[in-house]
Amino acid sequence: MPVDLKSVICSDERKLFVGIGNVLKSDDGIGVYIAQRINESDTIKKLVVEVSIENYIGKINRIPHDVLILIDAVNFQQEPGFVALLTPGEIMDYTATTHNLSISRLPGFFKSPLWILGIQPQSLSFGESISEPVKRQADSILKLINAI
Repeated sequence: MPVDLKSVICSDERKLFVGIGNVLKSDDGIGVYIAQRINESDTIKKLVVEVSIENYIGKINRIPHDVLILIDAVNFQQEPGFVALLTPGEIMDYTATTHNLSISRLPGFFKSPLWILGIQPQSLSFGESISEPVKRQADSILKLINAI
């Protein structure tokens, strides 16, 4: 069952947000879009990994954090911009990964609890623009994160 995003983001725990996605495939770059715009603080850190999270495992584990939140486009079969915060096990019910490392294998690589912040894309076609409903939702998420 999806967890309330606000309760996780507003917790006192140190969070590391990791932006995943291919910026050349429209809405697939939404994780990168969000991560690039997060304002870091004592409790919030960010990292952009694009499509190769496996190249950043060591770096992710070295950045002090209590909770790891991966941000990525996920096909929930919902309206564009739909958002859910899920565990890696829950997300496997929705999509197969388009990245180099399967999401089901990720928890074993990290020291902290792992969440996937998934956003339903509208388009994954070639291009660098993000669709309006997905961008609107991303900006809403950014407002929540950056208000902390």
